[in-house]
Amino acid sequence: MGKNWWKINSEINTDTPFLAVYEDRIRFNLERLIGAVNGDTQKLRPHIKTHKIGEILELFKIYNIKKVKCATIAEAELAALHEIPDVLLAYQPIGIKKERWISLIQKYPNTHFSTIVDNLESAKALNEIAGENNLKLTIYLDLNTGMNRTGISISEKWIELIDGILLLKNIHFAGIHIYDGHLKGSVEERNLEASNSFSIIKKEIEKLQPKFNYELKIVAGGSNTFPFYATQENVECSPGTFVFWDSNYQINLPEQEFKPALVIVGTIISKPTDKTLCIDIGYKAVSSENPIDKRLVILNDENLIPISHSEEHLILENRGKNQYQIGETIYAQPYHVCPTCALYDSVQVVNNEHQICDQWLVVARSRKINI
Repeated sequence: MGKNWWKINSEINTDTPFLAVYEDRIRFNLERLIGAVNGDTQKLRPHIKTHKIGEILELFKIYNIKKVKCATIAEAELAALHEIPDVLLAYQPIGIKKERWISLIQKYPNTHFSTIVDNLESAKALNEIAGENNLKLTIYLDLNTGMNRTGISISEKWIELIDGILLLKNIHFAGIHIYDGHLKGSVEERNLEASNSFSIIKKEIEKLQPKFNYELKIVAGGSNTFPFYATQENVECSPGTFVFWDSNYQINLPEQEFKPALVIVGTIISKPTDKTLCIDIGYKAVSSENPIDKRLVILNDENLIPISHSEEHLILENRGKNQYQIGETIYAQPYHVCPTCALYDSVQVVNNEHQICDQWLVVARSRKINI
């Protein structure tokens, strides 16, 4: 696709707003991801929170990607339904989630499931429920390298915590989980900060390794630190946004050169003034946690600038000379694609000829599939 790669040539019969995804670009991004690890797909454990779509999991398998990470029970079940062999729930199961986690493991015995913990009490609770169900659960220790969202800080006694976990007979300790989404700046700055934390962790793991008759695993990073972890030995990398990419990472992670592969398609529904257009891409159609200048980019025309936003309406100020009519199609690239995708039940698939050729359901946007 050329300059207007996003343009759909066929008459659009789908009611707007809708999401369009471009399969050739998704495949390009998968191939670029694999190239970044020199073809070693065993180093890849992509996060599926971005897409939540079964057909993309089928694409993963075509490219020999057979491990994934997820954030919800529904995402984990979607992976199992598509026979992904190895699924990591990177969200500590607390309360009723423990029961759902056990039910999931029992329902899909051909998938190897694992999860994370960051404290001994949670590990003991999983150990207890595993014993009640004659199971042995695989867990990773979640380490906090500065994001301060979950995980035990690497400045605390996390090796002692591992020693405590090893005493739990219904738990198999697999290794370490790291998510450092707080790291910003240039690729050199991100690599340096990730390296500083990782060197501390790696030294401790090397001292710990002789206690085990199997190799401890490390699952680390997201999109921002993928360039660093892709070069580290015995590390599984977990980027997710690469599959669709978005304006945020296109601006802030330019070194990765993935292609945007998803757009929001909308319609001009009103022209309230000579200089403004109203389109149907409201709060309910695009992730809106950021200020209005960081919610979406209009692809048709760089002079169409968002100035006001509400549930069903987006007001654009036309600062250029192009004129637009009610009913015209508007294409927009989201700033944050992951929560944007979760707003839709389905996506429309666009082929090389710029035609809508299929529809994929965003199955795991639901909080529950079966379990």
